[in-house]
Amino acid sequence: MMDNTLKARRLSRRLGRALETYIALPLFALLPLIAIWIATFHFIAVEREGAIATARDEAREQVDTYEAQMVRSLTAIDQTLKVLKYAVEQHGPAGALDKLRGQGLLPPSLVFVAAIADRDGHIVASNPASPPQDIGAERYFTVHRDGETGAPFVSETIGDRVKPEHHLHFTRRIDDAAGNFAGVAIVEVDPAYFTSAYERSRAGEHGLIGLIGNDGVARALRVGDKVSWGQRVALERMHDDAIEPYPTAPDGVPRYASVRHLHGFPLTAVTGLAESEEMAQYHRRRGNYIVAAVAASVLLIVVVGLVSAWSWQLSKARRRERRAQETYAAASEASLDAFFVLRSVFDADGKVVDFLVEETNSRAEQVTGVPKEQLRGRLLGELLPYYRVNGMYDELMRVVTDGQAVETEWQAANSPAVGRWLQRQIVPVEGGAVATVRDITERKLAEERIRHLAHHDELTGLPNRSLIRDRLDQAVLNAQRNGKHLALAFVDLDGFKLVNDGLGHNAGDELLKVVGRRMGACLRRNDTLGRLGGDEFVILLPDVPGEALALTPVLEKIRQAVTEPVLIDDQAVQVSCSMGVVMYPRDGEDPKTLMMNADAAMYRAKDLGSNNFQFYTREMNASVEEKLMLLEGMRKAFDATQSGAPAAGPAGHFFLMYQPKVDLRTGRIFGVEALIRWRHPEHGMVPPPRFICLAEESGLIVAIGEWVLRTACRQARLWLDAGLGPLTVSVNVSARQFEEKHLVERIAVALRDTGLPPGALELEVTESLLMRDQNQAIERMRELKDMGISLSIDDFGTGYSSLSALKSFPISTLKIDKSFVRDLATSADDQAIALAVISLGHRLHLRVIAEGVETEEQREFLAANECDEMQGYLFSPPVPADGITAMLQAQLQPAGPA
Repeated sequence: MMDNTLKARRLSRRLGRALETYIALPLFALLPLIAIWIATFHFIAVEREGAIATARDEAREQVDTYEAQMVRSLTAIDQTLKVLKYAVEQHGPAGALDKLRGQGLLPPSLVFVAAIADRDGHIVASNPASPPQDIGAERYFTVHRDGETGAPFVSETIGDRVKPEHHLHFTRRIDDAAGNFAGVAIVEVDPAYFTSAYERSRAGEHGLIGLIGNDGVARALRVGDKVSWGQRVALERMHDDAIEPYPTAPDGVPRYASVRHLHGFPLTAVTGLAESEEMAQYHRRRGNYIVAAVAASVLLIVVVGLVSAWSWQLSKARRRERRAQETYAAASEASLDAFFVLRSVFDADGKVVDFLVEETNSRAEQVTGVPKEQLRGRLLGELLPYYRVNGMYDELMRVVTDGQAVETEWQAANSPAVGRWLQRQIVPVEGGAVATVRDITERKLAEERIRHLAHHDELTGLPNRSLIRDRLDQAVLNAQRNGKHLALAFVDLDGFKLVNDGLGHNAGDELLKVVGRRMGACLRRNDTLGRLGGDEFVILLPDVPGEALALTPVLEKIRQAVTEPVLIDDQAVQVSCSMGVVMYPRDGEDPKTLMMNADAAMYRAKDLGSNNFQFYTREMNASVEEKLMLLEGMRKAFDATQSGAPAAGPAGHFFLMYQPKVDLRTGRIFGVEALIRWRHPEHGMVPPPRFICLAEESGLIVAIGEWVLRTACRQARLWLDAGLGPLTVSVNVSARQFEEKHLVERIAVALRDTGLPPGALELEVTESLLMRDQNQAIERMRELKDMGISLSIDDFGTGYSSLSALKSFPISTLKIDKSFVRDLATSADDQAIALAVISLGHRLHLRVIAEGVETEEQREFLAANECDEMQGYLFSPPVPADGITAMLQAQLQPAGPA
C-alpha cells in the first residue's frame, strides 16, 4: 500500500511538472511554427514556378524578335547579291559595280564588302577596292562552280590573305547568256553585324544570341560583350521554344535556349537567357520569404520564451542559491582576469603587515607561475617577494586604509609574464581586498598601431603630413636654439600619372612604395622622408651646412635613385622627380614659410623641364603671382568673349584662327582645324600651351572648349551656306572635356543650335587621353560616331596605346605628330616612324594626315609614301575665317589657260 502511494505521488509530481507552463507552452508552440514553414515553402514553390514560366516566355519573345531581325538583314543581303548578279549579267563584271555605285545601290562599305569573282575564281571588282585575290579554292566559290544551285550560300566565318579579319561570305552563282557558270557575286559581312541586336537590358550579362549554320558550326555568337564564331553547337538538343535550361556553347552556362530555322537560308537563329540571371529575382524573393519565416519563428520563440521564463521563475527559486554558487565558480574559472581574494594579516599591535590569499582562480597560475591549490592559504609576501618594491603593497595598504579602489598598469619584469603589459585593479572588501589582474598586451599593441597609423602614410609607412609638420616644427626650434641650419625639399614625381592611369592604381601604389624605399636609402638616420599625398614627398634634413652646394651630392643621389627603372608586373616603368629645396634660416624662419617656398621651388623645377632640383630664390614667388594674374586675366577674357567679341579678336578676348587641311593627291582644301588664340591687353599674344595648361588645371577648359566648339560649328555653317563646301571643321577636345559626363549632350546641342551637319564636324583627341580609361573612352567615342561625327587621334605615336586598343577605337583618321615630321627629310628614324604610321593607318582603313609640314621635301616624302593629307605652314599658317573664305573661293574658280 505504501509503495503504491509513493509511486502515485511521483507520477502526480511528474505530470504536474509536465503541465507547467514553461514545459507545455513550448510543445504547443511547435504547431504554429510548423505551419509557418509549410506556408513559406509553399509560397517559394509558387514563386519558382512563376519565375520559370516568365523565363520561358522571355526566351520565346527574344528568339522571335531576333528571328525577325535576322530575316530582314539576310533578305537585304540576298537582295544585294541578286542586284550584283543582275548587274554583272547586264553590264559585265568590270562595269557592274561602277554602274551600281552610280545608282547608289551598293551597300555601305563600312559594313559590307561587295565583290565579283569570274569563273576562274579571281576577284575582278570589289567595293571598297582591294588587291587582286584568287578564291578558286574557297568553299563559297566551289559550291557554285561545281553545282547548279540557285540558292545563296553562307560560308563559315573565315579570313583570307588580303583581309585577315574574319567575315561571313554570302554568295550567289552568276551565269552567262548561255546558262553556263560565269562567276559568283559575294557580300562579306563582319560577324558582329549579326549580333548587334544584343540588348543587355533584356539579355543580361550572360545572354546569348547567334547564327548557326545547318552544319552545326557557329557563324556568329555573342555572350555579353564578347563576339565569337567557329564553335560547334548541338542544335539537335535545342527546341524551338525554351523548356528547360541546359549548358550551351561557348561557355557551358545553363540557359533557356530557343532556335528558329531561317527560311531560304542554311542558317538557324539561336538565343538563350542565362538561368542564373533569369532566376535571380526568384532567389531574392526566396531569401525574403525565408527571412520573414525566420523572423516570425524567432518572434514566436521569443514570446514563448518570455512566458516560459516567467513561469520558470517559480520553479527555479529553490535552486537559485546552488546555481549561484556554481555560476560564480564557473565565471571565475572562465574569466580572462586573474583574481585574488585577500584577507588582511595584522601584527600584535593591530597593524596590517601582509595579506593572505583566501581564494583565487586558474588564471592566477599564469600570472604567478604557482598552482592555485598552492596559492590558497599563503601570504603574498611568500608568494611574491617583489610585491613590496613594485608598488603593489603600497596600493593594497592605501585601499584597506582609505577604502578607495586603485587601478594601475605596468610592464612585468619577472617570470612568467616578463615583458607583458598587465593591469591590476584593487577594491576594498570587509577584512581585506580583492585584486584582479588582466593581460592588456594586445590592447597596448593595438594602441601603438593606432598611434602609428595616425602619424604615418598607410601605403608607404612614411610619416604623413601631420608628423612631417611636427618634426619640422621641432627641427626649426632646435636650429633656432643651437644656431644651426636645416634643409627642406619638396619632391614631385614626373610621369607618375601616366603610369597610374595606363597600368592601374595597383601599379601606381607599388611604384610609390619602391620610390619611397629608394629615397629613404639615400638619407641619414636622423633625416625624415615623408609623403604629403599622391606622388608628393617631403625630405627634412636637419643639421646641414649653411652652403646650398653642400646638399648637391645627396639631392643628385636621390634624383638618380628615383629615375632607375622599376619592374612592375614584368613591365619596366620609369619616372623622374622635380625637387624644390629651401634652407633655414636663409629662405624662411618659420615652418609655414619654408613649406610655401619649397613648393614654389618645386614648381619652378617642373617649369624648367622636370627631372631636376632647384634651390629657392625670391623670384619664384613672383612667378607664382604671375601665374595667378594670368589665370585672372583668362577668366576676364572669357567673360568678355562670351559677351560678344569681333572675329578679329580685340585685346583681352579669345578668338579662333583656322589652318587649312589639304589633300596631298589633289592639293585641294577639304577641311580646317579651329585653333584658339588669346591677345592679352598688356602682354600681347599669349602662346596657347601657356594658357591652355592653366585652363586645364583650373577647370576653365570645359567652358572655353564649349565656346570653341560652338564658334567653329557656327563658322562652318556659314561656309556651307555660302556654297564653299563640302568642308570639315576639326575641334580639339581636352582631357577634362572628354571626361566631362555631359560631353556628348553638349556637342549634340551645339550641332542642333548651329544647324551644322554632324558629318561636317571632326573631333581630335590625343592618344594619351584615350589610354586614361580605355573602356570609357571607347564607349564615349562610339556614342559620337553613332551621331555621325568623325573622330581623329591627334599626336599619334607620342602616347602608350597598344595596337589592340587602337583597333577598338571607332576613329577615321590618324594624325602624325609634328615631332616626327620636323626632321622627316633628314632623319631615318622619323622616316621609319612616319612610314609605319601610314601603313598602319591604311591597313586599318583609316586616313592619315601629317601636321607641321613646312618644307617641300617633307611634302614630297609624304606624297611619295601615300600619306593622304597634310597640314602646316608650307600651305598656310593659321588664318582668320576671312582668309579661309578667300582660299575656298579661289579653289572654286576654274583654272585659267596654261
